[in-house]
Amino acid sequence: MNPTARPRSCATAMAFLAAVIAASQVECVPRVVAQSHAVTVPSRFTRAGHTDLPLRWWRAFADLELNRLVSLALSGNQDLRAAWARLDQSRALARKAGASLLPQVNADAGLTGTVSKESKSVSLVLGVAASYEIDLWGRVRSTRDAARMEVHATREALRAAGISLSAEVANAWYQLVERQGQVALLGRQIELNDQVLTLVAFKFGQGQARVADVLQQRQLIESLRGDRSLVKSQAQVLRHQLAVLAGRPPGKVVPRRVKRLPPLPPLPRTGVPTRLLERRPDVRSAYYKVRAADRRVAAALADRFPRLSISASASVTGGFNPSAFYTWLTNLAANLVAPIFDGGARKAEVARTRAAASESVAAYGQVILIALREVEDALNRERQQIKYLASLDRQLRLSRTVIDQTRHSYLNGEEEYLRVLDALIKHQTLERARLVTRRDLLLNRVALCRALAGGWKLQRGKASADNPKAPRARRR
Repeated sequence: MNPTARPRSCATAMAFLAAVIAASQVECVPRVVAQSHAVTVPSRFTRAGHTDLPLRWWRAFADLELNRLVSLALSGNQDLRAAWARLDQSRALARKAGASLLPQVNADAGLTGTVSKESKSVSLVLGVAASYEIDLWGRVRSTRDAARMEVHATREALRAAGISLSAEVANAWYQLVERQGQVALLGRQIELNDQVLTLVAFKFGQGQARVADVLQQRQLIESLRGDRSLVKSQAQVLRHQLAVLAGRPPGKVVPRRVKRLPPLPPLPRTGVPTRLLERRPDVRSAYYKVRAADRRVAAALADRFPRLSISASASVTGGFNPSAFYTWLTNLAANLVAPIFDGGARKAEVARTRAAASESVAAYGQVILIALREVEDALNRERQQIKYLASLDRQLRLSRTVIDQTRHSYLNGEEEYLRVLDALIKHQTLERARLVTRRDLLLNRVALCRALAGGWKLQRGKASADNPKAPRARRR
């Protein structure tokens, strides 16, 4: 049947309509599969643990305060709410793109009147019009499928945002715990140096020390007090950061004053790299973007072919009395529009969508490489940091011995005060460095868990299952 032929009767029109609808179910434009250089995925990671990582990865740290803070952030964070809004937008666009697959029906009504010397009349016009594009080449379906793939990509991006947010909270929390530990450590160091100052002042009173020794010890104490003020300021900034991550003004979220970092959890199973890529939401988001770009290429190709549409309308004209309607008008038409010359616009659009598809494939490959690198970087850093922490422990033991010996020699008049001061400063510096290294170990483990996490089912504006009674942010 010639799709441009005009039906001559009602039966012929119905047969024509059935034929073109059946023809629209055949996709004449094949899917365009984007090609790129393959990314080689290793068969295994360099290290692997023996503990399964929980779906909500932060539970591995067995930290109740961290659970509470993450729950607050997942329920109130403004960036996460924006991600939810982006998902709503993509869903609406998908519905809008799919609406073109259904007929469009419009109704209209009009009122006309004429006045002359002899008479006056008023007429009412009621009409209904329907139109439908027969998707012969799959252009509309490809556009709809691209929008659907964007919905999947946006949903995975939302899950990735949830993982990133929970990692930001964990980083800020353990940095805060380390700062609070530094404040306590500096307080102990100031107290110890006050005791040394008392000893040096006593020896100075006995004529066994110089005034410079007393001044240097006072300078050390003042330096530690200045460091403590700076660390307190940094701790307050981190408290503000946690409040903002939870969607609250600074000061509205008050974390516990914990001064000791928790022990490092057991190393989780890293699994097979291919399984990691399957569960990471950012990788899946990039994959769906590739599929969306592929369907846009198909839509651009189909747009170069003719478009076939049908339309039908019916209208009636008469007075206000329903029995007075006297004029009926119906119309059924088919319309075939084929592009002949557009200055190369459609051809250019095909080239653009193909280039965009190549870009999305390259971005997909880059996301895969970054995912593999993040795991390997975290494993390597942890291995080296554990060695460094063991070295710091050995250095601390040696520095304690040096302090004891130099202090004994100083009391016996066998050593100058500068040796005692140097040993004291080095030991206290090592103590602070050890605390920072333990913090870095935890932050690195957070990075590893973030790289291995596969996401969980997020709920809009609700507390996490870790803390279902967590308070919600107030709506303004």
